[in-house]
Amino acid sequence: MKTAQGLPIVVVATATLFVAGLGLVSQGNDPRPGRPQGTGGATADERGEPAETEGATAAEVPKPREISEFVTRGLTWLAEAQHKDGGWGAGSHAHQEIRDPHAIVTDPATTAFVATALLRAGHTPTAGKYKDIVRRATEYLCTAVESSPAESPKVTELTGTQPQTKLGPLVDTSMTAQYLARVLTKLDKSDKLHARVGKALATCIKKVELSQQQDGSWNTGGGWAPVLQSSLACQSYELAQAVGCPVDESRLEKARDYQKGNFDTATGTVRAEAGAGVALYALSSSQRANAGEAKAATDAVDQAKREGKLAADAPVNVENLVTSGVARPQAQKFAAANAALQAQNDAVNDDNVLAGFGNNGGEEFLSYLFTSESMVIQGGEPWTNWNEKMHTRLAKVQNPDGSWSGHHCITSPVFCTAAVVQCLTTDREAELLTLIAKNAAKRAGDDKPAEVATP
Repeated sequence: MKTAQGLPIVVVATATLFVAGLGLVSQGNDPRPGRPQGTGGATADERGEPAETEGATAAEVPKPREISEFVTRGLTWLAEAQHKDGGWGAGSHAHQEIRDPHAIVTDPATTAFVATALLRAGHTPTAGKYKDIVRRATEYLCTAVESSPAESPKVTELTGTQPQTKLGPLVDTSMTAQYLARVLTKLDKSDKLHARVGKALATCIKKVELSQQQDGSWNTGGGWAPVLQSSLACQSYELAQAVGCPVDESRLEKARDYQKGNFDTATGTVRAEAGAGVALYALSSSQRANAGEAKAATDAVDQAKREGKLAADAPVNVENLVTSGVARPQAQKFAAANAALQAQNDAVNDDNVLAGFGNNGGEEFLSYLFTSESMVIQGGEPWTNWNEKMHTRLAKVQNPDGSWSGHHCITSPVFCTAAVVQCLTTDREAELLTLIAKNAAKRAGDDKPAEVATP
């Protein structure tokens, strides 16, 4: 099927999508947002060691590969592109011809996105080659949040940036929240930034809640492909909750329901109306939201096989999940999520779908990132194949200076390079991402306490 613009709509399995749960690790009775790193040293993922996740084997949690030389060049380019104020900018939509990263105004969304790329590659405010750069970026974002009116859903008065125009005008808040959640677990409680980051994160989440629509989306105020803005906002809820920041559960469920609705169960097609008619954008957003629930399904069935409750060749379906100990209502959601995700995996590996709007823009690179995170949660062969495909595909379109640029919509080399670096280092955050499946499993009917991510 095609949209009115002639762009493909991907036909996938006619199964209900259910948005993924959150990744949480036990933090006992400690109520503070995040847990300190203790010594401030490098974490396991920063050292390139395999993550140790309770209930998962080493094979289930992808071991981080060494960062490729061409990706390192991208990191170097990003570090050198930082402004004196600690931020980065994607430039204005009205002047996309300006590609010099120092000739544009900095903005919170791009700053958070670049800082996340550096953080994922092992550079924290206290460790790594670019620790000073990451620390200045963190201070920049805290200042932006602290300076914003409490009643406003925004963290900046700047308008017309490329991310805002293409993803949506509220994207600065959700992207800032995502970074603050991630960096919080990298900071020792004794670090003066720890309390500041925790407070700024809580403020951002309140702003995200303030701007959410009745249908659970953030498709408001414009944006060429606001489905991506909605996905980023939903993920900000997930990450905030994962580090102990209070999140309104009903709002989170609405956000999940919206993502689920991007898949039309009656026709078996992706609904791309909020994705500018481009199947890739809506598909990758739905896939990202679906991965945790699907992984919980396969984990439950695999565990039952090990315990002798199911035959070695037993498929993932409702009855086998019930036999595995999953409550029937949850088993139905798990089975549907797993079936849908398998079809989505096939769809995103279609080069026609990967082409997105027809050539690479920031939205394509962002969509690849969402899918990479989905694949990491699944682990195994799907992730290995996808990761190799992305390394091969994205190495070919790198600029001579080490950056990446878009050929339409978000053309900013700063934004695009940050997206690519994150996409190609997703396995270095595998531990946090695979915890999404653990928390999804906790909704299967047990009464175990919630858990909170630790470094």
